[in-house]
Amino acid sequence: MQVKLLFFATLKDIVGARHLQFDVPAGATIGDLLTRLEESYPRIKDYRPVLLTAINEDYVGKDARINEGDEVAIFPPVSGGDGQLDPLAVITRDPIDAQKIAREMLRGEDGAICIFEGVVRNNSKGKRTLHLVYEAYETMAVKKLEEIGDSVRQAWDIDRIALIHRLGHMDIGETSVAVIVTSAHRRAAFDACHYAIDKLKKVVPIWKKEFFEDGEVWIEGQ
Repeated sequence: MQVKLLFFATLKDIVGARHLQFDVPAGATIGDLLTRLEESYPRIKDYRPVLLTAINEDYVGKDARINEGDEVAIFPPVSGGDGQLDPLAVITRDPIDAQKIAREMLRGEDGAICIFEGVVRNNSKGKRTLHLVYEAYETMAVKKLEEIGDSVRQAWDIDRIALIHRLGHMDIGETSVAVIVTSAHRRAAFDACHYAIDKLKKVVPIWKKEFFEDGEVWIEGQ
């Protein structure tokens, strides 16, 4: 049977393509698929202990069975609209104006706005960073952002939450990610915002590549 494979970050570089049609036997598992891939791309074996996999945009383990026509995404650990959408979960290639979004979210009953912005810094591990490039498994990334927003609203007494991540080329000082929370009281806004950005960095399939004067490298989780 034939399945559609998607590769991201380092795995995309190893395979040399983002998309690949691949034949696997009926009843094959994710583990079986990886074994067959390693025959054609031996470097994948080095990543086997930490690889993440998803079938049709849901995370799955190595024992999950694959069906005809499934979309299987294979990637390393993640690096960690409309203003009326609730929660607002957006993947964009445009600059992020967090202050503008926050003003659009604010309502009369809100007494607090908490804004977190992740910005591109000019160094990493002692090396000068020239710029970054972000990529994502976009449809799954939006889905995970929405799930985070929903879980935050259930756990904290907040009004609204927005989670926005930018993709593509970013220069030093530009905002790559923003989490904005409005609420009646500051404590809920602080706690919800803190949780949301930490969770985003762990589960949303987004990766960054850092460019230095002497080379480039994908930044991946542990």
